[in-house]
Amino acid sequence: MSEARIDKWMWAVRIFKTRTIAAEACKKGRISINGALAKAARTVKPGDVIQVRKPPVTYSFKVLQAIEKRVGAKLVAEMMENVTTPDQYELLEMSRVSGFVDRAKGAGRPTKKDRRNLEEFTTPEFMDDFDFDFDFEEE
Repeated sequence: MSEARIDKWMWAVRIFKTRTIAAEACKKGRISINGALAKAARTVKPGDVIQVRKPPVTYSFKVLQAIEKRVGAKLVAEMMENVTTPDQYELLEMSRVSGFVDRAKGAGRPTKKDRRNLEEFTTPEFMDDFDFDFDFEEE
């Protein structure tokens, strides 16, 4: 077989967990073959370069063999070559370091870290200095 459907190929080489998710990615315009957006039924052949956008990174894979049957993880290296540029991996690392990418500052529920910072900010400093052993004796 020298050609394969893009959704089947991406599922077969384990880029996506299910073929449905692969087809969904095509429908959403996240997959392109040699720079052109691809529908799920579009065929790929050896030599094609496929870009997969999984925000914030765009992965690139070169098709070495067109297959439609899922293969073991060890055989994936024979079917495709990862040609993702190093700057894309830097983007991934940067987003990992920065924490929540999707959550805008001040939007949504505070994280545990946000809560601790807020409590530290709102707790009066002088509260620690007080000694509450007052003697309230009436004369």
